[in-house]
Amino acid sequence: MAALAFSASLFSTNKARCRLPSRSAVVKCNLAEPKFTYNGKASIPITVGEQATFPNFLVSNHEAADPFKKNDTRLRIFSGTANPSLSQEIACYMGLELGKIKIKRFADGEIYVQLQESVRGCDVYLVQPTCPPANENLMELLVMIDACRRASAKNITAVIPYFGYARADRKTQGRESIAAKLVANLITEAGAGRVLACDLHSGQSMGYFDIPVDHVHGQPVILDYLASKTISSDDLVVVSPDVGGVARARAFAKKLSDAPLAIVDKRRHGHNVAEVMNLIGDVRGKVAVMVDDMIDTAGTISKGAALLHQEGAREVYACSTHAVFSPPAIERLSSGLFHEVIITNTIPVAEKNYFPQLTVLSVANLLGETIWRVHDDCAGGFEPYSSLGID
Repeated sequence: MAALAFSASLFSTNKARCRLPSRSAVVKCNLAEPKFTYNGKASIPITVGEQATFPNFLVSNHEAADPFKKNDTRLRIFSGTANPSLSQEIACYMGLELGKIKIKRFADGEIYVQLQESVRGCDVYLVQPTCPPANENLMELLVMIDACRRASAKNITAVIPYFGYARADRKTQGRESIAAKLVANLITEAGAGRVLACDLHSGQSMGYFDIPVDHVHGQPVILDYLASKTISSDDLVVVSPDVGGVARARAFAKKLSDAPLAIVDKRRHGHNVAEVMNLIGDVRGKVAVMVDDMIDTAGTISKGAALLHQEGAREVYACSTHAVFSPPAIERLSSGLFHEVIITNTIPVAEKNYFPQLTVLSVANLLGETIWRVHDDCAGGFEPYSSLGID
């Protein structure tokens, strides 16, 4: 049977390496290796070595720069405290060093930010997901943006791998707030001129910003990894855990050799409470790949997995970009329902939350290449890069 025809070159080594702005040069990073897990073992399935090649959409067109003259560039990358490991990987991929920044909390919880280097006239990229604690990390991002604006930065881009409050994107009943719009206004008013986000909960969230939004999808990272599993396309079925995720699952299935699609129909009785009703589609004897943008308490995806097993699925994989992992998510995901849980590092995973079935992939190369293309004013309208949402 024909195996999945998709390039699996992006994550082929377990060594932490980074790519300079030159297409051929590779330099080793001086950073502590992030602890990711692959089948219960510590590994870093994120970057490539000397012999590997990048997919076309990750081959940069920016001009080669002298790695020993990084301070001459007008590009600056600063990291907040929410996910410093991902920020370091992004800088490493780009052949740059993270900017020096001082962030501290006063005794009463107030946030203090001071840039430790000049950004006058620079293009500044601030990497800070608004993951839990969402309010703390959001406020930190706003203060970082304000500090850059007052330091006369030319352009300020908020790189938000995970955009909190994105689920509050509409009114489903009376007297509700649309917090996604409020947060978008706050980021804009703080002084950001552009936002780079990864896998927003819904596409309409881009319209809440009055500034340009580059929406990057994490699908290529997960697809590359799934291709390395060499699952026969005849045995594969992609499953949407709810009706709202059908478009996402359909796009995912199309790139997996146009695999068939199944849909879990559920009824939600409250926030973070889901009840599975039935399954639309055939999964008997198949390898079911459940696709969602985030896993919060894992109630939806775990009940969906239980239904898939009842309907005769041979194995169940869970694929998600954002691992929020609110309790009791770890207990549900490690209960034996899933053959493997594949996530990305848009949100840092605490070491205590690792379990044998967990695999963490990195979006650092994806975000780093997007930053280069935005900085160099490169168009992203050609396939397959256009599928990432870069205009």
